[in-house]
Amino acid sequence: MTRKTVTEQYPDAQPELPPRTRGVIGLFEENCTVCMLCARECPDWCIYIDSHKETVPAATPGGRDRSRNVLDRFAIDFSLCMYCGICIEVCPFDALFWSPEFEYSETDIRDLTHERDKLREWMWTVPAPPALDPGAEEPKELVAARKTADKLAAQQQTARQEAAQQDAPRATEPHADAQASAADAQDSAADQQARAADEQARAAERPTRPMGDSKQQTDQPRTTSDQAQPTSDQPEQEGRS
Repeated sequence: MTRKTVTEQYPDAQPELPPRTRGVIGLFEENCTVCMLCARECPDWCIYIDSHKETVPAATPGGRDRSRNVLDRFAIDFSLCMYCGICIEVCPFDALFWSPEFEYSETDIRDLTHERDKLREWMWTVPAPPALDPGAEEPKELVAARKTADKLAAQQQTARQEAAQQDAPRATEPHADAQASAADAQDSAADQQARAADEQARAAERPTRPMGDSKQQTDQPRTTSDQAQPTSDQPEQEGRS
């Protein structure tokens, strides 16, 4: 109230509109799935949608063919629209947006029914969404997307750690083989020493023969003197005879 009023020189100078101005509804056709939810929820019944079904062949052999809806017509009668925004709020696939365009007046009321081509042109004038308030909650879509990304990153990190653990024993296999061969050599040497000790113990336990009873001495024939020498009993027997 302390400033003078300034007349905006429209249409030579375009007014600065708020970012959430409800000018006209724009259609992003690629996101529309012909769910008919916007047409059913519209309190003025000013949305007209026509579609047909097409069969999509199976992506893999032996799969089942699927059917999808194809949009034929999407029109809004702005002579009936009261700009409540219910159709934009209930659209589950973000196919409808508010555009700040407002210069679409017509001389004939029947020309206020705009088809999807005109609605698509208004889509390109939709401004970017405003920034969130500093204390506002993060959108649920971003939270879900971040959780999915963090889960995928954790799975990849776990897979890398498992691969590293599997590669580590392969790298230490030569050292393990060398240690195993050295242990086998030590075991064989210990076995040989044990066998040698057993043989020595067995040799010590065997009884030794006296030198006079050796086989060579017993096998030698007796000398003639030994054979001729009679015993003490032989002369008495000869005399008696």
